[in-house]
Amino acid sequence: MARATRLPDHGPGSDIPQPVPAAGSGLHQQAPAPAATSRKQEPKPPSALWADGLGRVGVRSAQVLLILTVAVVSVYALMQIKLLVIPILIALILAAAIGPFVNMLRRRGMKGGLATGIAFIGLLLVLGAVSTVIYYSVRNQWGELAQQAASGLDELERFLLTGPIPLEQAQLDQAREGITQFATSSQVRSGALTGLSVVTEFLAGASLVVIILFFFLKDGAKIWNFFLRPFKGEREAKLRRVGSRTLEVLGGYVRGTAIVALVDTVAIGAALLIMQVPLAIPLAIIVFIGAFVPLVGATVAGILAALVALVANGPVVALIVVAVVIAVNQLEGDLLQPIVMGKSLQLHALVILMALTAGTILAGIVGAVLSVPLAAVAWAIIQVWTAEDPNMEDMNPDLPPPNSQPI
Repeated sequence: MARATRLPDHGPGSDIPQPVPAAGSGLHQQAPAPAATSRKQEPKPPSALWADGLGRVGVRSAQVLLILTVAVVSVYALMQIKLLVIPILIALILAAAIGPFVNMLRRRGMKGGLATGIAFIGLLLVLGAVSTVIYYSVRNQWGELAQQAASGLDELERFLLTGPIPLEQAQLDQAREGITQFATSSQVRSGALTGLSVVTEFLAGASLVVIILFFFLKDGAKIWNFFLRPFKGEREAKLRRVGSRTLEVLGGYVRGTAIVALVDTVAIGAALLIMQVPLAIPLAIIVFIGAFVPLVGATVAGILAALVALVANGPVVALIVVAVVIAVNQLEGDLLQPIVMGKSLQLHALVILMALTAGTILAGIVGAVLSVPLAAVAWAIIQVWTAEDPNMEDMNPDLPPPNSQPI
């Protein structure tokens, strides 16, 4: 049996290489023992579950759902008090439109109350004159239009009886009887009651618009300064820029749209008068009002004018009216709006269409009118809040300086 040769000890710091035992010598190197026994793998803390990719997606999804929930609840709450919300929005838009006129009078030395009164009374006179023209024009020409409409319906009935796909007289009588029964049904009567409540709400809302508009013109700067009291420093400066940008967008949108609508009204109204279409002046005013609904308002008003021309003057005049409406719309879209509107409405056509749809669903015609300027304001606010411009000056000279207290 071979005996193991003892190797000399050269100390722990020796650099002399140690001899390697020969093969078959019986000496085997033993693997070093592990420093510590293997431990069980500890579970990840709960916070680590949100650190990977799936966790981050979950956090973002929860945030989006929370924001959507807050938005839906807010819209629902506002819809419950729309009799107050809509007048406030209309008054704000009107105040932004005629606010520069009030500021001009103040800069020329006129007192605030007198300047506000002049602008306020002037606006009421304009609205009253427009309403009076519509009323008397419709009243004076309504009988003629009703007679021509009856003649047009008789011609339509003859066309249905003798046209390329003729109908039987019994079918027409049955359709007429169904319309008569619907007109005398309880649904129509309940709708009339609903219409009465709508008229009441309209009168109440109009009264609120007048009152709120007066105070916005008179004390708008003080009201805005009151809401800015809790904010200081950079946040206050941003909010002041938001207010200035809001006034600029709303005022520019209303004034630009009014100019474009006036051009549409003059062009289409002149064509209707030349061709002696009944209710030419009321139809022209409807064109003016419809122009405040982008994309579809002026077109729908023009179609209404063409239908009246078709009933009253025949297909040739109706085709001429359609040609005039198309030409005016092309002039408006390609020339007037880029020049007059400028940067007041920097929205894509798809965004405008979506805003129109949402506004119409939520608040009907009023929502369609208000949705686009509100969308433009929202986009302007996002631009101010995310890309701050320190060189931007206040566009309303009547706003008080930062860190000031309301009077």
